[in-house]
Amino acid sequence: MRASSCRFCGATLRDTFVDLGMSPLCESYVPADALNQMEPFYPLHVWVCRECLLVGLDEYVTPEHIFTEYAYFSAFSTAWLDHARSYVAMITGRLGLGPTSQVIELASNDGYLLQYFVERGIPALGIEPAANVAEAARKRGVETLVRFFGRELGAELAAAGKRADLVIGNNVLAQVPDVNSFVAGIAAVLTPTGTATLEFPHLQRLIQGNQFDTIYHEHFGYFSLLAVEAIFAAHGLTIFDVEELWTHGGSLRIYARHAEDTSRPTGPRVAALLAREKTAGLDRLERYSAFTEQVEETKRKLLQFLITARREGKTVAGYGAPGKGNTLLNYCGIRTDFVDYTVDRNPYKHGRFLPGTHIPIFDPEKIKETRPDYLLILPWNLKDEIMGQMAEIRTWGGQFVIPIPALEVQR
Repeated sequence: MRASSCRFCGATLRDTFVDLGMSPLCESYVPADALNQMEPFYPLHVWVCRECLLVGLDEYVTPEHIFTEYAYFSAFSTAWLDHARSYVAMITGRLGLGPTSQVIELASNDGYLLQYFVERGIPALGIEPAANVAEAARKRGVETLVRFFGRELGAELAAAGKRADLVIGNNVLAQVPDVNSFVAGIAAVLTPTGTATLEFPHLQRLIQGNQFDTIYHEHFGYFSLLAVEAIFAAHGLTIFDVEELWTHGGSLRIYARHAEDTSRPTGPRVAALLAREKTAGLDRLERYSAFTEQVEETKRKLLQFLITARREGKTVAGYGAPGKGNTLLNYCGIRTDFVDYTVDRNPYKHGRFLPGTHIPIFDPEKIKETRPDYLLILPWNLKDEIMGQMAEIRTWGGQFVIPIPALEVQR
């Protein structure tokens, strides 16, 4: 096996965090006319750097291949729209944003968030590499630049006078293979007194909550506050505040500024969370190496449940076609012998099949037609929203199955 290098510090990687075997790209949904064609699988072998403790995996496919056309549209989740609306209201008041301010969002997707700045009359620019998704944002009135963001684009925008009072990066930090270029670009485009906020799944919650299904090829890195603080400091940015969020099973929202901007001292929440991460062992290599057994036990329990259900003649359908679901299903070897089909609210996915497993994807109305005994919720981070939407299954005795963090069945 060739030696890999840490994406931040460049050290040779020798230590495994978890190895999930071979898996296809999690957003590469298969059209019906391609089911008999070859489908590429790549290793999902995640490493931890013993020098800086950054967790990540190799780049097997370029970001251009993954993100030029993308199947994920944020606006199909009601909970996610509510989260975005609340953030815009909060940050507008906290920073005093108005018509003379400039907001830039990196990986702005379909305009799900920036639309709320536009409604307030605050100038907003989205940067989104997926042309099909960017077009949906433009239809919402969100100016969107179809580019990948990094050091070069950050410098271009700054030279053109397009520096931002607020830079937003929600669930994108994990998706950039060159984390140094990305953070350097933020530093370049941020005004001298500007603020950057980034949200990303918290590695501590991933480990404690056994959230291994959030690992896929589109996510090159997995971050603790310890690691992110070091990365930002290397590019002249200081994290001065942090919040813990419910999103994606537990995320962080960091607030960063230029190091020379001393108008906002580092708040107590940063030191408190760093201390908790150290207490949880995230500053010690051995904590990372213990993760594999947690993952393998989850696989055993889920397969045992599905085998028993099938032997009893029960029917099982899935809800959702998220990236995390594809990691779970491929790692566990779950195909149509265990799950008949899945449904999704995104019409882009209807008539297609999940990558690797080839489980068909339908409109949610399919649930009412077939009345499955069990509904396996693949986007478990949205389980409350989904169980509310699908409460009708209880009328025929159906039950919900939540696979992560520990297998749970709810009537």
